[in-house]
Amino acid sequence: MKKSFLKKGLIAALIVMGGMGLGQKAEARSSVVQVKGSDTILNASQAIAEKFMSENKGARIAVTGGGSGVGISALINKTTDIAMASRNIKDKEIEQAKAKGINVDEIVVGFDGITIIANKSNPIKDIDDKTLGKVFRGEITNWKELGGDDAEIVVLSRDSSSGTHEFFKEHIIREGNSKGTQEYGAKTLYMPSNEAIKQEVKANKYAVGYIGMGYMDSSVEAVTVDGVAATPENVLNKTYPIAREVFWYADSAREGVVKSLVDYAVSPKGQEIIKNEGFVPVK
Repeated sequence: MKKSFLKKGLIAALIVMGGMGLGQKAEARSSVVQVKGSDTILNASQAIAEKFMSENKGARIAVTGGGSGVGISALINKTTDIAMASRNIKDKEIEQAKAKGINVDEIVVGFDGITIIANKSNPIKDIDDKTLGKVFRGEITNWKELGGDDAEIVVLSRDSSSGTHEFFKEHIIREGNSKGTQEYGAKTLYMPSNEAIKQEVKANKYAVGYIGMGYMDSSVEAVTVDGVAATPENVLNKTYPIAREVFWYADSAREGVVKSLVDYAVSPKGQEIIKNEGFVPVK
């Protein structure tokens, strides 16, 4: 998969100035569109924003991460125009937004396969989803139980602000039961980003974690789940068991640069960027 030209995990403000070219009034030209949230689609969203600004001189867009929950909270509190998320917005969040006068519109910008990764020297190359749940719940703690070395499994997860953390908990740890109560194991190490998980797995022979497929590279080993690899084809045909949509959320009453940027993200140009960033385009 093609790596982003932006450093992984970078939290950046992308600002380009010039003439508007978007039919904006002169007094609106100084405003900066804020895009905030999911680290999983941070790099893809940065790439979309940069390309959009290169084609629309004067559009100013700042893209920052922090996690899906951070982005959705910022949308509710009106401190961001677009929230990036790797989980669905919750009913209570929709109601909170309505109370602030925001009618939230859900925009699917792509599909992602949550990739299980291990150190390249680890002999375990496949794991079934039920066993994976036991590992992340702390019920299986030694690699020898999986046919590997006699060594403790170092379990890595995203932190609780991450939409990927929540999706993985519901679909793997709670085995798809939205009302389940199972949690990550007591010894789980919580990491602030996809890149942090990848670097720890690269350095630690006995670590296992998960990342968005757009962050996968040759420095770590992708572990298949139920014998199925996290590839764009398998995500699209729904054979990969840990696949999900990734979203932008915005006010349905959006206009100006915000509307144009959302339209651009789901246009052929925007979807080509999604593909180049390692995700599966919607169309």
